Amino acid sequence: MTSDGAHARRAGIVVVGSTNADLVLGVRAHPAPGETVLGHGMQVMSGGKGANQAVAAARLGAEVALVGAVGDDEFAVAALAGLRAAGVDLDAVAVADAPTGIAVVTVSDDGENSIVVVPGANGTVDADVVRAHEALVAGAAVVVLQGEIPVAGIEAAARAATGRLVVNLAPVVDVAEDVLLRADPLVLNEHEARLVGERLGVAAGRSDDEAALVRGLLARGVRSVVLTVGPRGALVGGADGGLVGGAAAVVRVPSPRVRAVDTTGAGDAFVGALACGLSRGDRLVDAARTAARVGAFAVRAEGAQASYPGVGDELPEVSEVAS
Repeated sequence: MTSDGAHARRAGIVVVGSTNADLVLGVRAHPAPGETVLGHGMQVMSGGKGANQAVAAARLGAEVALVGAVGDDEFAVAALAGLRAAGVDLDAVAVADAPTGIAVVTVSDDGENSIVVVPGANGTVDADVVRAHEALVAGAAVVVLQGEIPVAGIEAAARAATGRLVVNLAPVVDVAEDVLLRADPLVLNEHEARLVGERLGVAAGRSDDEAALVRGLLARGVRSVVLTVGPRGALVGGADGGLVGGAAAVVRVPSPRVRAVDTTGAGDAFVGALACGLSRGDRLVDAARTAARVGAFAVRAEGAQASYPGVGDELPEVSEVAS
């Protein structure tokens, strides 16, 4: 790690984003407001949306570098462990004068999760930090962004990127419109897509008309869109070579049916796998098909990064039925 200076080595994928230590709590069911429940275990794991996506891509064989920050504390070791194990380049990860970011993840027995994030050092990844590593960002084949660092850092990274830009605006933050229009693809779940659509003046339409939402974002000028719909997979839209019908086409990409143990980080597994495919030259729809299988693999085990597949792991097929 280094706290300053440009990193000149070219990487296939550069992720600019958050790095956290995840405190994962198991519960029978999520508490209602004002309710106290007993948990059944606690683990400290590597997390953060940026780190998760970097690990997911690296475990699939991509060359990945991360631009981010951790604190000089005990949680930094846990936050960086998964990145180190996956071989992610950490030379552009700074040691900030702030605590390492923390996420408290509560996982219920049915596999659903709720998450509270305290950004900590991630809040220091601003435009100045990104500009210090501008050569690294500009040299990447694919740049991946999320919403867990300051808006100024997101915008600086988007404008520095010369390769393909993947923007997973989660959480939805108030970035400049040109960042959304540079995204290729813009990756959102349905809730996020409606918030972004409102920002861009896209008519919401019927709540069940997901394809219309994708088309609305495309018509507004977004280059391509991947709308994730949980266990149902994703919708892919844009003028990509893998979509019959050109810019107006929306293709449904199904997900394998598996029994979910823990959904934590599954969306990040999807994004990391998507970036990996794009960095190898896959068409967007083909990269999304693989990403859906990677996301399904991830929900079958506990934790985020620990659940991600490696190069030799067999991914579930779309025809697979939960047992």
